Amino acid sequence: MTAPPRSLDALTYFPAPRLQHFCSQCGNPVTYRVPVDDNRERALCDHCGAVHYQNPRLVVGTVPVWGEHVLLCRRAIEPRHGYWTLPAGFMELGETTPQGAERETQEEAGARIEMGKLFTMIDVPSAEQVHVFYLARLLDVDFAPGPESLEVQLFLEADIPWKELAFRTVSTTLELFFDDRRKGSFGMHTPTLAPMPAAIPAGS
Repeated sequence: MTAPPRSLDALTYFPAPRLQHFCSQCGNPVTYRVPVDDNRERALCDHCGAVHYQNPRLVVGTVPVWGEHVLLCRRAIEPRHGYWTLPAGFMELGETTPQGAERETQEEAGARIEMGKLFTMIDVPSAEQVHVFYLARLLDVDFAPGPESLEVQLFLEADIPWKELAFRTVSTTLELFFDDRRKGSFGMHTPTLAPMPAAIPAGS
């Protein structure tokens, strides 16, 4: 499988611009300034008084394991179409982080799992996100790609397609997983990813 060119860091695609122009309560234009008793610029509606806060998005997923193998999905959607990832996605309202991680694993990989403990919680301030991965045990090998996956496959550590992984949080989580497995004990890891340098224009 030939992956698409990796000209930009994956995180530059997320999130979509969140600059707000209109109030979601009344539809009037908003202005940006620091509210009284606050220390950050917010989107304020001078018509109805609403203050619109923007907070980091939470991405939840799993490291699904079957014996010595780890289950990966090859993405059928942008960003990073054609690249491999752990099953993960944005947490929905009304669910816990384990529920969201299990749902994403079922949706993307069609996999039934037994949820394990929290393994990585990775701060990605450049993308305004936090990525959370849980350890998980596959209950069987009756899995299949969902609408957002081209294929789903079990990999031994030696066969992980490191150069074709979609996101740095995925490669970081896998590296920590295999390190911990060699040590015989799984910890809880909380790294922070620094922003990637800007891509060098073609021909430079």
